[in-house]
Amino acid sequence: MAEVLAPIHRWTRQQYDDMVLHDILRPEERVELIEGVIFDMSPQKSFHATAISLIEEILRSVFRSGYIVRTQMPLALDEHSEPEPDVAVVPGQARDYTHAHPTKAALVVEVADTTLRLDRKIKQAVYARNDIAEYWIVNLQDHCLEVYRNPQGEQYQSQTVLQRGETLAPLTRPDYRIAVTDLLP
Repeated sequence: MAEVLAPIHRWTRQQYDDMVLHDILRPEERVELIEGVIFDMSPQKSFHATAISLIEEILRSVFRSGYIVRTQMPLALDEHSEPEPDVAVVPGQARDYTHAHPTKAALVVEVADTTLRLDRKIKQAVYARNDIAEYWIVNLQDHCLEVYRNPQGEQYQSQTVLQRGETLAPLTRPDYRIAVTDLLP
Protein backbone atom coordinates (compact mmCIF):
# COMPACT_ATOMS: atom_id res chain seq x y z
CA MET A 1 0.00 0.00 0.00
CA ALA A 2 1.23 3.53 -0.70
CA GLU A 3 2.36 5.76 2.14
CA VAL A 4 -0.60 7.67 3.55
CA LEU A 5 -0.10 11.13 5.05
CA ALA A 6 -3.45 11.29 6.84
CA PRO A 7 -5.73 8.62 8.31
CA ILE A 8 -8.13 7.07 5.85
CA HIS A 9 -11.19 4.93 6.37
CA ARG A 10 -10.81 1.35 5.16
CA TRP A 11 -14.08 -0.01 3.84
CA THR A 12 -15.12 -3.62 4.26
CA ARG A 13 -16.54 -5.61 1.40
CA GLN A 14 -19.89 -5.68 3.21
CA GLN A 15 -19.94 -1.87 3.48
CA TYR A 16 -18.95 -1.60 -0.17
CA ASP A 17 -21.67 -4.03 -1.27
CA ASP A 18 -24.20 -2.10 0.85
CA MET A 19 -23.20 1.13 -0.94
CA VAL A 20 -23.85 -0.59 -4.27
CA LEU A 21 -27.16 -2.04 -3.04
CA HIS A 22 -28.39 1.36 -1.87
CA ASP A 23 -27.24 3.20 -5.04
CA ILE A 24 -24.59 5.18 -3.20
CA LEU A 25 -22.13 3.70 -5.68
CA ARG A 26 -23.59 3.30 -9.15
CA PRO A 27 -22.37 1.08 -12.01
CA GLU A 28 -21.51 4.06 -14.19
CA GLU A 29 -19.01 5.22 -11.54
CA ARG A 30 -16.71 2.27 -12.35
CA VAL A 31 -15.02 1.68 -9.02
CA GLU A 32 -13.50 -1.30 -7.25
CA LEU A 33 -12.55 -2.10 -3.66
CA ILE A 34 -8.89 -2.96 -3.11
CA GLU A 35 -7.54 -3.39 0.42
CA GLY A 36 -10.34 -1.26 1.88
CA VAL A 37 -9.82 1.63 -0.56
CA ILE A 38 -12.35 2.47 -3.25
CA PHE A 39 -10.39 3.08 -6.45
CA ASP A 40 -11.74 4.77 -9.55
CA MET A 41 -11.21 2.56 -12.56
CA SER A 42 -9.41 4.28 -15.41
CA PRO A 43 -11.33 5.00 -18.61
CA GLN A 44 -10.46 2.46 -21.27
CA LYS A 45 -8.53 3.43 -24.35
CA SER A 46 -9.21 1.51 -27.55
CA PHE A 47 -5.91 -0.39 -27.24
CA HIS A 48 -6.88 -1.58 -23.73
CA ALA A 49 -10.40 -2.63 -24.79
CA THR A 50 -9.01 -4.56 -27.75
CA ALA A 51 -6.60 -6.44 -25.49
CA ILE A 52 -9.46 -7.44 -23.17
CA SER A 53 -11.48 -8.74 -26.12
CA LEU A 54 -8.53 -10.76 -27.44
CA ILE A 55 -7.81 -12.29 -24.02
CA GLU A 56 -11.45 -13.12 -23.41
CA GLU A 57 -11.81 -14.80 -26.81
CA ILE A 58 -8.70 -16.94 -26.35
CA LEU A 59 -9.48 -17.94 -22.76
CA ARG A 60 -13.06 -18.91 -23.67
CA SER A 61 -11.65 -21.32 -26.25
CA VAL A 62 -9.20 -22.81 -23.71
CA PHE A 63 -11.57 -23.00 -20.71
CA ARG A 64 -14.66 -24.53 -22.33
CA SER A 65 -15.92 -26.78 -19.55
CA GLY A 66 -15.73 -26.57 -15.79
CA TYR A 67 -14.84 -22.88 -15.83
CA ILE A 68 -16.34 -19.59 -16.94
CA VAL A 69 -14.51 -16.56 -18.24
CA ARG A 70 -15.72 -13.33 -16.64
CA THR A 71 -14.84 -9.90 -17.97
CA GLN A 72 -14.62 -6.93 -15.60
CA MET A 73 -16.79 -8.57 -12.96
CA PRO A 74 -16.20 -8.67 -9.20
CA LEU A 75 -14.21 -11.24 -7.28
CA ALA A 76 -15.12 -11.32 -3.57
CA LEU A 77 -11.64 -12.12 -2.31
CA ASP A 78 -11.46 -11.08 1.32
CA GLU A 79 -13.03 -8.75 3.86
CA HIS A 80 -11.46 -5.65 2.28
CA SER A 81 -11.08 -6.48 -1.42
CA GLU A 82 -13.54 -6.91 -4.27
CA PRO A 83 -11.50 -6.19 -7.40
CA GLU A 84 -12.94 -6.30 -10.90
CA PRO A 85 -10.11 -7.80 -12.95
CA ASP A 86 -10.16 -7.30 -16.68
CA VAL A 87 -10.57 -11.07 -17.13
CA ALA A 88 -10.96 -13.85 -14.56
CA VAL A 89 -11.35 -17.58 -15.10
CA VAL A 90 -13.45 -18.99 -12.27
CA PRO A 91 -14.62 -22.54 -11.56
CA GLY A 92 -18.17 -23.64 -12.27
CA GLN A 93 -20.97 -22.22 -14.37
CA ALA A 94 -22.51 -18.74 -14.62
CA ARG A 95 -25.54 -19.62 -12.47
CA ASP A 96 -23.26 -20.70 -9.64
CA TYR A 97 -22.75 -16.98 -8.98
CA THR A 98 -26.35 -15.80 -9.06
CA HIS A 99 -26.37 -14.91 -5.36
CA ALA A 100 -22.70 -14.21 -4.65
CA HIS A 101 -19.58 -13.25 -6.55
CA PRO A 102 -16.84 -15.86 -6.94
CA THR A 103 -14.27 -16.03 -4.17
CA LYS A 104 -11.65 -17.98 -6.14
CA ALA A 105 -10.20 -17.88 -9.62
CA ALA A 106 -7.95 -20.23 -11.54
CA LEU A 107 -6.48 -17.30 -13.47
CA VAL A 108 -6.74 -13.53 -13.21
CA VAL A 109 -5.62 -11.23 -16.02
CA GLU A 110 -5.16 -7.47 -15.80
CA VAL A 111 -4.46 -5.35 -18.87
CA ALA A 112 -2.11 -2.58 -17.82
CA ASP A 113 -1.08 0.66 -19.38
CA THR A 114 -1.65 3.55 -16.99
CA THR A 115 -2.39 1.10 -14.14
CA LEU A 116 0.83 -0.92 -14.41
CA ARG A 117 2.18 0.12 -11.00
CA LEU A 118 -1.15 -0.59 -9.25
CA ASP A 119 -1.42 -3.98 -10.98
CA ARG A 120 2.17 -4.97 -10.12
CA LYS A 121 2.13 -3.87 -6.50
CA ILE A 122 -1.24 -3.59 -4.81
CA LYS A 123 -3.35 -5.94 -6.92
CA GLN A 124 -0.59 -8.52 -7.13
CA ALA A 125 -0.36 -8.59 -3.33
CA VAL A 126 -4.15 -8.99 -3.00
CA TYR A 127 -4.25 -11.81 -5.55
CA ALA A 128 -1.27 -13.62 -3.98
CA ARG A 129 -2.63 -13.26 -0.44
CA ASN A 130 -5.94 -14.73 -1.61
CA ASP A 131 -4.22 -17.72 -3.21
CA ILE A 132 -4.93 -16.94 -6.86
CA ALA A 133 -2.60 -19.54 -8.35
CA GLU A 134 -1.90 -17.66 -11.56
CA TYR A 135 -1.91 -13.94 -12.31
CA TRP A 136 -1.08 -12.39 -15.67
CA ILE A 137 -0.44 -8.77 -16.54
CA VAL A 138 -0.75 -7.93 -20.21
CA ASN A 139 1.73 -5.06 -20.16
CA LEU A 140 0.77 -2.63 -22.92
CA GLN A 141 3.66 -0.27 -22.13
CA ASP A 142 6.36 -2.86 -22.85
CA HIS A 143 4.28 -5.10 -25.17
CA CYS A 144 4.81 -8.25 -23.12
CA LEU A 145 3.07 -10.68 -20.78
CA GLU A 146 4.07 -10.84 -17.12
CA VAL A 147 3.22 -14.21 -15.55
CA TYR A 148 3.05 -14.64 -11.78
CA ARG A 149 2.66 -18.07 -10.18
CA ASN A 150 3.11 -19.85 -6.86
CA PRO A 151 1.60 -17.38 -4.38
CA GLN A 152 3.12 -17.20 -0.91
CA GLY A 153 1.94 -14.48 1.44
CA GLU A 154 1.64 -11.27 -0.55
CA GLN A 155 4.05 -12.26 -3.32
CA TYR A 156 4.39 -14.73 -6.13
CA GLN A 157 7.49 -16.90 -6.01
CA SER A 158 7.59 -17.37 -9.79
CA GLN A 159 7.70 -14.33 -12.06
CA THR A 160 8.30 -14.60 -15.80
CA VAL A 161 8.17 -12.04 -18.60
CA LEU A 162 7.21 -13.40 -22.01
CA GLN A 163 7.62 -11.59 -25.31
CA ARG A 164 5.89 -11.79 -28.68
CA GLY A 165 6.77 -15.11 -30.31
CA GLU A 166 6.72 -17.02 -27.01
CA THR A 167 3.94 -19.26 -25.73
CA LEU A 168 2.62 -20.43 -22.39
CA ALA A 169 0.09 -22.87 -20.98
CA PRO A 170 -2.24 -21.92 -18.13
CA LEU A 171 -1.58 -23.96 -14.98
CA THR A 172 -5.06 -25.49 -15.02
CA ARG A 173 -4.92 -26.22 -18.77
CA PRO A 174 -1.32 -27.40 -19.35
CA ASP A 175 -2.27 -29.07 -22.63
CA TYR A 176 -3.18 -25.72 -24.27
CA ARG A 177 -0.47 -23.41 -25.58
CA ILE A 178 -1.31 -19.70 -25.95
CA ALA A 179 0.82 -17.40 -28.08
CA VAL A 180 1.72 -14.14 -26.32
CA THR A 181 1.28 -12.39 -29.67
CA ASP A 182 -2.39 -13.40 -29.65
CA LEU A 183 -2.95 -11.62 -26.30
CA LEU A 184 -1.47 -8.29 -27.42
CA PRO A 185 -3.32 -5.81 -29.65
